[in-house]
Amino acid sequence: MLPKFSIDYICLPKHNKRVFTHLTDDPVEAEDFLMHLLAVGSRIVEIRHEGIPLKGHQADKMLKVAAERVAGLLLRESLDIDGSEVKSRFALAA
Repeated sequence: MLPKFSIDYICLPKHNKRVFTHLTDDPVEAEDFLMHLLAVGSRIVEIRHEGIPLKGHQADKMLKVAAERVAGLLLRESLDIDGSEVKSRFALAA
């Protein structure tokens, strides 16, 4: 059985070309992993759902949600505010 989500990525893309794959059946874990990849500057090569590569809007939507969550976390920490204030002031998920 195929894992529900597969994320291919490159750690330290300026120094490395090796592609790693993260496998999970949990969509929340997939989003959390994308957040981590965005935060550390890893190269995201491909996102697959049930073995089929996500293209265009589908992949962009997952990446946008992950990026908004990263931005929300950074704002919470930097401004020492809670998640509801991040949402109301910046319209970002926290």
